[in-house]
Amino acid sequence: MGMIKEFREFALKGNVIELAVAVVFGAAFNAIVSSLVADIITPLMLQPLLKAARLEDLEKLGWNGVKYGKFLAAVLNFLIVAFVLFLAIKGINRMKRLKEESAAPEANAAPDYTLQEKLLMEIRDSLKKNNE
Repeated sequence: MGMIKEFREFALKGNVIELAVAVVFGAAFNAIVSSLVADIITPLMLQPLLKAARLEDLEKLGWNGVKYGKFLAAVLNFLIVAFVLFLAIKGINRMKRLKEESAAPEANAAPDYTLQEKLLMEIRDSLKKNNE
């Protein structure tokens, strides 16, 4: 019975749940990117190259039995995913930086001094001036 309780505690930790959500999102994102490459980019951008090679499908591209078309599609998939992640992380970092910059002036702003503190500062400044 103790092992089940220990497993439940492990499975319900925040990091495990976040990882599970990330895996599901990653799988969905992979399906979107694969469709983008196969259904949009390949027909629009690579169609002239495929016609020149007398091929209808990138995955059929090959040489001496080596089907490197699938590899090219996988590389294209990776490049698109990497670029999208780069843009997402760049956007997140920019938002963090803007948030820090908007909070910084408040932290660096001069505090409101009481009348007594202002008078003491004037006295200090006057004494410094007289000693010079």
